[in-house]
Amino acid sequence: MLNEVFEHTKEHMEKSIDALKRDFATLRTGKVTTSIVDNIKVDYYGTPTALNQVGSVIATDATTISITPWEKNLLNDIEKAIQEANIGVNPNNDGDFIKLFFPPMTSEQRQEIVKQAKGMLEHAKIAIRNVRKDGNDKIKKLEKAKEISEDESKKAQDQIQKLTDEHIAKAEETFKAKEADILKV
Repeated sequence: MLNEVFEHTKEHMEKSIDALKRDFATLRTGKVTTSIVDNIKVDYYGTPTALNQVGSVIATDATTISITPWEKNLLNDIEKAIQEANIGVNPNNDGDFIKLFFPPMTSEQRQEIVKQAKGMLEHAKIAIRNVRKDGNDKIKKLEKAKEISEDESKKAQDQIQKLTDEHIAKAEETFKAKEADILKV
């Protein structure tokens, strides 16, 4: 019974860390990655579709992303979607493909991106704490239903707290690595 609660709690805390890593992937560092455009949706025949599902997205060098649509008629829709996404660059459409030229980042931009990353870290910590609360609530219900003793309940809650501390530390390590990556010139 308690093992199920622990497994469920650990699994959801891991998902919070994975979500944080996915969020961090959308942030720009010194080198451009295609994950910057992962959240951009293109209107594909009335359906919002991920950019990488309507064309090939390639980082051609450290400051350029090239997008080649599989259907030429999508060029304008892709260009419009990129402009609306407001990722800090204007798309260059040459009739065959779209190029995004990212200028080198200033130190102010780097600091701003670090602030965004800190916000993402805080959201992850809140998610982990919410998972802890759910786990503790389940344990308290088991205690109330007399399925476990008060001592078992205390031990189980301590175990949940250890899981929480481990995962918050893991989230902070992930942030520190990302912060170093962002600030590296």
